[in-house]
Parts: sequence; C-alpha cells; structure tokens
Amino acid sequence: DVLPSPEGPVPSVSITEIRQYLRAQGIPFHDGYSCLHTPSFFTDGREDQPSPAASAPYTLFIDKMTGSFLCTATLAEGTWQDFQANVELQHRGVPSPSSEEPEEDMRRAREDARCIWDRALPLWELLDEEETNKTKAMFGISLVTDATLKRFGVRYLRTAKSLVFPWFSPRDATLKGLKLVRVEKKGDAIAYVEETLPRFDSYRNLFGLPLISRRDTELVLTGWELDALALHQATGVASLALPRGATCLPPALLPYLEQFKRITLWLGEDLRSWQAAKLFARKLSLKRCSLVRPGDLQPRPLEALNQGLNLTKILRAALPASHKSIVSFRQLREEVFGELVNTEQVAGVKWARFPELNKLLKGHRRGELTVFTGPTGSGKTTFISEYALDLCMQGVCTLWGSFEINNVRLAKIMLTQFAAQRLEDQLELYDEWADRFEDLPLYFMTFHGQQNIKTVIDTMQHAVYMYDITHVVVDNLQFMMGHEHLSVDR
Repeated sequence: DVLPSPEGPVPSVSITEIRQYLRAQGIPFHDGYSCLHTPSFFTDGREDQPSPAASAPYTLFIDKMTGSFLCTATLAEGTWQDFQANVELQHRGVPSPSSEEPEEDMRRAREDARCIWDRALPLWELLDEEETNKTKAMFGISLVTDATLKRFGVRYLRTAKSLVFPWFSPRDATLKGLKLVRVEKKGDAIAYVEETLPRFDSYRNLFGLPLISRRDTELVLTGWELDALALHQATGVASLALPRGATCLPPALLPYLEQFKRITLWLGEDLRSWQAAKLFARKLSLKRCSLVRPGDLQPRPLEALNQGLNLTKILRAALPASHKSIVSFRQLREEVFGELVNTEQVAGVKWARFPELNKLLKGHRRGELTVFTGPTGSGKTTFISEYALDLCMQGVCTLWGSFEINNVRLAKIMLTQFAAQRLEDQLELYDEWADRFEDLPLYFMTFHGQQNIKTVIDTMQHAVYMYDITHVVVDNLQFMMGHEHLSVDR
C-alpha cells in the first residue's frame, strides 16, 4: 500500500475545524468516543432503508483524527473533502450518490468467497461424530459447543482442511468475504495459517458483528475468531474479533464500535498483544477501555476455556486503560512482575535471520532509535531491507521512507530477499510470491530526495494512526535532509 504522495498529501483537518464546519452548515452532531455522529444524507429517499429509530438516527460517523467518514446504513465512505463536497451538493438540491458498486477485484473476491462458502459444510453437520470431534480437536476447540459454532456460522472446508469464518455485511447480511484458517504442524508446535478473501488490506471484518444488538453497551475485543467463540460461550458477553489480530485496528472499523460504553481488550497472551491493546485503547478513547493483562492465569480466551479457568472473573479483573498522572508502586506492581516474568519478550521482537544481532540489540523495541552507518556501497540498504523484512514477517507493522533509491527498486530487493531466490530466472513464480509479499504489514512513503522535514513527520504520524506502524525506516538521513543541512546541524 502506498501512502499519499507528497504532491498531494492528505490535507490535515483538526477536530475544531470539523466541529466549526458542521455548526456553520447547521448539521446536528454529537460527540462520540473516536468519531462525531451526524444524520446521514445518503439514506434520504431510499425505499430499502428501514426508517431509522428515533433513538439512533445518526448513522454517519466522522473520524476525529482524519475527518474521513462512513455511513453505516449505506456503507458510503470517503475523505473529509468528499464530505464537504456532498454537503455542497445537498445545498444545490442534488441527491447524494449512494455507495459505489464494488470494483472488479472486490466483485471477483466475493464470488470466490461465495463458491467456497457454498462448498463448506457447517462444522456441526460433518459426516459423523468422529469426524466432527477429530476436526474440533485439531483446532483445539473440542470444548466449543455446536450451538456456539452454529450461532457464529463457522463452517469447515474438507478439501483445504480449513475452518471457514464468514464476513457478513452488517447492513443487509450479504456475504462480503471469508477467512480460512488451517493448522500446520512444525515439529511439536502447531501454527495457524490464515487466508482471507478479499485480500488482507481490504478485509475489514469484525467477526461477530451481525450478532450484536443495538442494546449492547459492553464489548470484549479479541485478536482471533476462535477466542471470540470461546468468550461468548463462557461469559455470554458481546465479543468481536479484529481482522488482523494484534497487528492493527483499521480506523474504518471505529464507527462500528461507537455504541459501546465499555470495551475490554483481550488480544492474546504475549507482551506484543499487551502493547497493541494499549495502542488500540488510545484510538478507542482510553476512558472507556479496560485491558486484560497477559499472564499464566490470564492466557488468551480459548486457552482459558480449555484450561477450565473462570473467564468472567478474568474480565472483571481487567485494568482500566487510563490512569491518573501520578501512580503508586502498588499500581505498577503487576506490570513490574510481568516484565520480570517475560524478560525475553521485554527485550523486543527477535530477528529470525540474525542471531548475532539479537546478542547485540536483544530485539526490536518501540521508542528506540538505531543508527546504521557505513561508506557508500557497503550494503547498508541491502542489509536494512533484510533486517526490516525479518521483523515485518513476524507481524511488526513497518513504514519505509526510501529517499535514496525509488520504491520499485526497493520493493524488488525486498521481494527477492523474501522469496530467497532469483525471481528473474523463474518468472512463473512471480505472482505466487508477490501475493504472499502483499499480505505483509509493509507500507512505503512516496518521497524521494530532499524533503521538508515537517511533511515527512506528518506523513509518519498519519501512517501510525491509520496502520498502527511500530517500526519506521529512514534510508537515508543525508538524502532526506539535503546536503546543506549537514554542516550546520548534524
């Protein structure tokens, strides 16, 4: 995914400007947690629209950070500029366009999803009980009841030995996509491999959303579909799963979470899930969020169910995300213990390909700056792209600012390193590797050569909000700053 180019960066808009504009235009709104809510001008005169209940007429949500909007009734969406353009059209009496038809790729992905969905069998209706039990055991969900699987509509695709999780439109319950999960054995350990239709960057599912009622005010957000099943079964609370787990929380999903007065984040059992939960809570508004701290007695929900732990009790013990400016050691006590227990994880994400580097740097940690220096042609870019790719393959969301070589050349280097072979000699393999490469949480800035430092920082901040970036690479500083700065303020 390429971020907006420097010629036309996203014009930033402040929440104050958005409020002033709405007031000036006489548009009623109320302040939500991460969005402003206004009545939608996309629903006017649509026969298929149920008349909105008096309690919830505001179906258009404007993101407080970016100004982009989404109408949950019609799924129309766009930038702040699009919103203003629509308001102008309204004044001239031109009806608003309804949400556009999905483009060709999306349409094809939906057709493929429909074919797979039709071939998959409801998990509780396999040939015989033995096959059902075997399949459940393989995914570690023996304790998840058929009633729960039925409620969430989980199916099984025999040919691919995969569980199939549907993505239904919250508006009209049509099938919009799927996630397939299969199990791979690696020695004694088992790994879960996921695949989505449509592809990951446009897969905006909150698994379990159609089961939420308007009256629900409390929610648990999990990082995995099977966790949502376990949680709902054990506690009966409304629970949703994020499409990319602890990797990111796309802002496009925030409007669907506005109705909840209390959100508990229970994303996983490692320290990275904990850090992600703290990051997501800032997006969702700290004052309504609580976090389940990972630990031996608080593993991920499915694991807790399998171990016979009391999930309701764990939820009750969730810590509020916001704390006052002054704390006592008593409040920090659990955190300190967590750091002592998980010294390896505290050291950061380890590099898989560079054991020697792990000895030096211990791992990649947020909030740290690492500077690599060396003469021209010594292999800095080649090494850094391998170094960043290593982390990216482990789910660290990465933003590249390549000011020296262009993005096409950089992507070619990284794709070759990712495939670990010369693709120019085997072009028939290109699409397969490119598809896999495309699923990495990797983004490129489109700057080249000397840049205004403020523009670059603004772009980075935008990327952090939109894609939950936790690793930024600048290559290289000299090119970004231009040569005249170097002598003055190194």
